[in-house]
Amino acid sequence: MIEHQPLRHSDEAGLKVYLRLLSYVVPYWKQALVGLLSMGLVAASATFFVALMQPMVDGSFVERDSATIRWIPFAIAGLFLVRGAASFVSVFVMSWIGRNLIRSVRSQMFDRMLRMPTGFYDHNSSGMLLSKLTYDVEQISNAATEAVKILVRDSLTVIGILIYMVWLNAWLAGIFLAIGPVMAVIIYYVTKRFRRLARRIQSSVGDVASVAEEGIEGHLVVKTFGGHEYETARFEEANRRNHRQFMKLVATKAASTPLVQFLVAMALSVVVYLATIDTMVEGISAGTFVAFVAAILVLLPALKNLTDVNAKLQKGIAAGQSVFALIDTPVEEDKGTRVLERAEGLIEYKDVTFAYNMQKGPVLANIDLTVQPGETVAFVGRSGSGKSTLVSLLPRFYDVEQGVVCVDGHPVQEYSLAALRQQISLVGQQVVLFNDTIAANIAYGAQREVSREQIVEAARMAHALEFIERLPEGLDTRVGENGVLMSGGQRQRLAIARALLKDAPILILDEATSALDTESEKQIQAALDVLMQGRTTLVIAHRLSTIENADRIVVLDNGRIVESGKHSELLRLDGAYAALHRLQFGSDNVASGASQA
Repeated sequence: MIEHQPLRHSDEAGLKVYLRLLSYVVPYWKQALVGLLSMGLVAASATFFVALMQPMVDGSFVERDSATIRWIPFAIAGLFLVRGAASFVSVFVMSWIGRNLIRSVRSQMFDRMLRMPTGFYDHNSSGMLLSKLTYDVEQISNAATEAVKILVRDSLTVIGILIYMVWLNAWLAGIFLAIGPVMAVIIYYVTKRFRRLARRIQSSVGDVASVAEEGIEGHLVVKTFGGHEYETARFEEANRRNHRQFMKLVATKAASTPLVQFLVAMALSVVVYLATIDTMVEGISAGTFVAFVAAILVLLPALKNLTDVNAKLQKGIAAGQSVFALIDTPVEEDKGTRVLERAEGLIEYKDVTFAYNMQKGPVLANIDLTVQPGETVAFVGRSGSGKSTLVSLLPRFYDVEQGVVCVDGHPVQEYSLAALRQQISLVGQQVVLFNDTIAANIAYGAQREVSREQIVEAARMAHALEFIERLPEGLDTRVGENGVLMSGGQRQRLAIARALLKDAPILILDEATSALDTESEKQIQAALDVLMQGRTTLVIAHRLSTIENADRIVVLDNGRIVESGKHSELLRLDGAYAALHRLQFGSDNVASGASQA
């Protein structure tokens, strides 16, 4: 059994993660090539512009050469026309690739989330997962496209400018090359700090999302218990932590860029000083000096961009480690190959033992149980006795570590997950409805094309048509997020209609009526009676009155079956079931029930 833990960052090295990020760009290599060529033109235009400075100054202002005066303006205009067009193409193409990358990664992540084992969600909040799906993926895009654009464009600019500076005056250019090692040390330190802070920021964004999600979803509890100040304080603490980490990143970025620029400025000061020495002046023309200074001025923003892009790269790599940790998490094991058209409904638990966490001990121990096709078996017991866990093993929400669960004589692992779960319908206490129409929520059970008539018939059999027809838009009424615009009884009947339309031979009812008033319970029970006909049904119930007519009642205590039999038999036995019955109905009713039996 795999014990799931909260997601953490992948341990992959930064370069490996970045190369993996770039692999998402490979399908768009043609567009990327166009973008790279455009960036090359932008970088080349910067070098050519600097190169124009020497003939412009020497030819136009010193030598007053009429030919040079005529072609320089056209050269400048043409150069910036090409630069503008190339810049537009590079920005547009890389942005297009970036959005496609985001779409691809998000689709892969969402698909992965849907295939994760149930235990994965026991340890990872939906707020944290949504943070990965939104914030982290955006950082990946910045690293894989925006950062590449800056790296290519400005690196080529720096290389082009340095080559031109060496061509102008190798001795002066050497001054700039001397500051290279110092800049490398600064960038190395900043890189490590950026990545560390980026990880903390991602974690803090997840904390903000998680706290906000709990407050929003539990807003009624917050209002009822006056928890506004407490929740506000929790959110403020998470928000403040996020703010601190962001400001540390900003401070590091803000300090590193001026430091690099200061080093360049110092080199520029040395160049200007040396250029004024008589022996140097004799070998440098006015145009050469202006071109050299212009080269330095063009070099400054390029170096600034290259220093700043480090933050994007490290945030992207940290985000990539976070995202890939999710993508690389094993999905539900689905190695079964057996196909099942329609199950007969024979269910067997053979010496089943299960634990969520081995250190905390088993939740179920040595369970042996056979449910015949068409039989209705109810599970009762105190909270924590293992009822919900027992039925959750049937659709393989969790996998047993000892023993075997069988359907129609074969272990559930032999069936593909799709084939197994196609045989099972679930109606629980917490009904999940999607923010869509009533018709779409009912049809969700079929997962195939169904007619309007079939939806109407399912709603009628679930006793839902009566309230649906009173709605202004009928079946086309939207239910709101998680059915918030419907009452509890209405949501329950829609869930039953959904299960009816699926028409699965095995039915799980998990506290399907426990949260309803008496009148709603009667309506729901009537609908459930229709749903249960001809199906093998496993019922979890706290209200013993709802399961008195079950074919068999199984009593669980501390993960073990302690009693099993019909309602009347268990009352006569005067054991655990009778004790539960007394708690709900009083001793007189128990005695009466036993005597009638």
